[in-house]
Amino acid sequence: MAVSPLEPPPPPVRDVRAELRALFSPRRIVNRLRAVLRSAVVTFVVLTATLWLMPGVASADIVDTLGLVLVVAAVGAVLRPLLLVGIVALGGWGAMLLGVVAQIAVIVIALELDPAERISGLPSLVIAAILAVVFAAIIDWMLDSGTDDTFVKEAKRLMRGVRRRQARQAGGPLLTLRRPRPGTEPGLLMVQLDGLSEPVLRWAVRAGNLPTLGHWLRSGSHTMRGWHTGLPSTTPASQAGILHGATRQIPGFRWYEKDTGKLMVSNRPRDAAIIEPRLSDGRGLLRDGGVSIGNAFSGDASVSLLTVSHAALPGRSARGWAAFMASPYGFTRALVLGVGEVFTELHQARLQRRRNLLPRVSRSGAFLALRPASMLLRDVNVSLIAEQMARGAPAIYCDLVDYDEVAHHAGPARPESMRQLESLDRMLGVLERLAPEAARRYHIVVLSDHGQSQGATFRQRYGETLDELVGRLTAERAQEPPPDADPPPGEEPPLLVVSSGNLSLLYLTRFDHRLSRTEIDRAHPRLIPGLAAHPGVGLVVVRDEDGPVAIGTSGIHRLRDDTVEGVDPLIPYGPHARADLLRHQESQHVGDLVLVSCVDPVTEEVAAFEELVGSHGGLGGWQTEAVLVHPARWPIARPELDGADAVHLQLVEWLNMLGLRTQSRAADVEAALEAQATAEQEAEAEAPRLSRVHDG
Repeated sequence: MAVSPLEPPPPPVRDVRAELRALFSPRRIVNRLRAVLRSAVVTFVVLTATLWLMPGVASADIVDTLGLVLVVAAVGAVLRPLLLVGIVALGGWGAMLLGVVAQIAVIVIALELDPAERISGLPSLVIAAILAVVFAAIIDWMLDSGTDDTFVKEAKRLMRGVRRRQARQAGGPLLTLRRPRPGTEPGLLMVQLDGLSEPVLRWAVRAGNLPTLGHWLRSGSHTMRGWHTGLPSTTPASQAGILHGATRQIPGFRWYEKDTGKLMVSNRPRDAAIIEPRLSDGRGLLRDGGVSIGNAFSGDASVSLLTVSHAALPGRSARGWAAFMASPYGFTRALVLGVGEVFTELHQARLQRRRNLLPRVSRSGAFLALRPASMLLRDVNVSLIAEQMARGAPAIYCDLVDYDEVAHHAGPARPESMRQLESLDRMLGVLERLAPEAARRYHIVVLSDHGQSQGATFRQRYGETLDELVGRLTAERAQEPPPDADPPPGEEPPLLVVSSGNLSLLYLTRFDHRLSRTEIDRAHPRLIPGLAAHPGVGLVVVRDEDGPVAIGTSGIHRLRDDTVEGVDPLIPYGPHARADLLRHQESQHVGDLVLVSCVDPVTEEVAAFEELVGSHGGLGGWQTEAVLVHPARWPIARPELDGADAVHLQLVEWLNMLGLRTQSRAADVEAALEAQATAEQEAEAEAPRLSRVHDG
């Protein structure tokens, strides 16, 4: 009988026998038995060690301990699903707290039910449970021996659960034994390796240290190309361009807005929430059902998880978050290993001091917490990616920050930074292994937002900070504001120095408009000449009567008409320097003065104005040399990708090619060309103005 096109198709006929054969296949039975045996052995060793360490335990009989292993298994089988329901219901911080409590609660209840009654009293039970959880995390890590097999199994279990739940909601069977089939519709997964320069990645691949990326490149499935970030070379500026096509809205990592008297810090959630509406026109990279994970801005995504501009932890709908928190191989394990990461960092910092490695900076304080936090965030992000792949999100963009955080304090090519890069390569391997469980056939693109440049800091070289130098030249109070505090209203220092790596924006806060060179010379005659003559300052950029000029120690470069007086100060900064500075001068809240540190012509080391041995934000060295790894057969619309806006347009082209944009390709291209024409017209205008580029 023919089916009317207006009637829904009949549900597929279930082949129960085939499902049973798949369920009881020898391979699956062996895998289950192996997992059960491993869990039992680990639990036995953990309980034996815990009971041995606990004072007052009268018996550690093997038979009693084996019985306790069975009790732990039974309690876990009953309690963990119930706790998972609670974790899903709570979401956010509640999920994190209950996730830790869940692992401890299973052991506490099991010890309370222990027939041998070897431990009594709630304090002793809790202490024993904490010890057991710590031992379990360490032993599991040792058994995995550097692999991610356990993590992958947990993620696959999560993905199958999500897909089965979606199938039931779509009218499928309530219970099925068959694993979901791999998706066939295309999807795009974009993974950002924060702070990774193209030269560092190319060297690591050639050294054979990155098996996943190395395999993709050597097999010919992917190809690698560099792209130039421009100025400022920071994550917020690059993501404003990559995700929204609006790089020029961001003059630095931090900046001061004279019209409001507000210091904007782009990684501060309340400020990012203000910045994003300036970037968004509703046509971002992740519109049409895309997902943003761990980014500064959303790209107009339908779902934003751990995104700074949407400052909230994942809620009840994010099962990837809940599963990670509830799993014994998730949050609790990451906490325990995070403590080990702190001791590793202390050891590595001590080695740098003993070997007198230079340049180096202090690696104590907040960085001791940042390093394990970035590792935890990486694992959470991968769990969230797995969930969204199972849900069939058409486009996913995620930022992984491990390498960038370590490279800031250790150096971009130092061994500890390269080990972080190797761990990120393993995560790419994990995502590749998870792809068959996804609801779409995902193509993977790997890119970075900027690189890093190494060098001794400005203070280390010259014995004073930049704001101290400015104060000395002006005989006024100059201040570098604290990272997380605004100047009190009406109490702004007369000179505000706001630095991002080896880029610094200097504001004369008593004036409500951007000052020209003449006005600055009138207010502080020694400031510009003194800065230009200082060996640690390579460029002083200021607005002159005929447009912006870059002033160096021995020459001046007039940026608009490209004329040079004396020695060209832009030579050490490469062929893109003039165009980078011109674009940067169009930013709305750029400083009255823009300073870029010196760069060594031989080593390409810079002198960061912040206390970071690996820095980015300005020009010089590898900080503007980002990387893009993509499927080799995909077309490249532009032979040279100059700026994050160009990367945005290229990614949009690929989304169009895959059929993942609801707007037609012609409309996208037309809007992109119109935006580029507008940018060129504004660049030719007499006065610098705000310029934006959109994807359409």
